[in-house]
Parts: sequence; C-alpha cells; structure tokens
Amino acid sequence: MRFETDRSYQLAVSPDAVWAALARVEDYQQWWPWLRGFDDAHLAEEAVWRCLVQPPLPYRVRFAIRLDEVRAPTTIRASLTGDVVGNARLEITETAHGCQARLVARLEPGNGLLKAVARVATPVIRFGHDWVLDSGARQFLERAV
Repeated sequence: MRFETDRSYQLAVSPDAVWAALARVEDYQQWWPWLRGFDDAHLAEEAVWRCLVQPPLPYRVRFAIRLDEVRAPTTIRASLTGDVVGNARLEITETAHGCQARLVARLEPGNGLLKAVARVATPVIRFGHDWVLDSGARQFLERAV
C-alpha cells in the first residue's frame, strides 16, 4: 500500500523566510508535539534525521530521513527508511504574495505490522498520514513563520 501525496501551501512570507525557519531544526519538536523523537541534526545534504512520530492513533512510527539534496532556499529531496519507506520532495517557489511550498511524497509502510494494518485498515493509516501532514503544515504556519 503506497501513499502518494502532492500538497501545496501558500505562505505570506518569502522563500528565504521559510528556509530560515526550516533551518531551525532544534525547534521542530516545539512546533510539532507529535514529533516525539528527533535527533536535532542539521538541514544539510547527506544529513540523516532519526524521527519518532505519534499520530492520533494507537501506534508510533520510527524512521530515518536522509537528505539527498538540499538547495537553499528552494529544494529538499529526501529518502525515508524504517517503519515508513519512500521518498519526498519539498519545493519552495516565490509568488506575488510570498511563496508556495509544495510537498510531493511516495511513502509506504516499511515493517510487517504496518503493512498488515494497511492491508486491512487502509483508511486508518491514511488518516494518520494525512493528519501528520495537515497538522504539521498548520503548526509550521502558526509557530515557525
């Protein structure tokens, strides 16, 4: 079961302001209380972030995010391994009123338990996935920029 995401968010700030916020990785757990574990790495190419995420469901997911490409202030490409596997891309483009952040991801369960749950309870897994993305975007807009 693969979860494909293509979401865009309009921000009333410049790409440089968004990038400056994204670079403050030490603040991520303050912005996102569902991010229960984060190794506080840097926003740099080849960095590996280890994460523990608690969606509003009775499971947690542990995964690593490897930053394959980091091009300030426009692009982050990453690979995920662990309980969640796949790839993701964040593109930030300037607009007349600030910028647009577009997240494109192809993710799937990376362990047997989540794969089994996804086969029989796809809407539950989809809810958890979408909740993390939507809450994360809202909290970023409210707390970071």
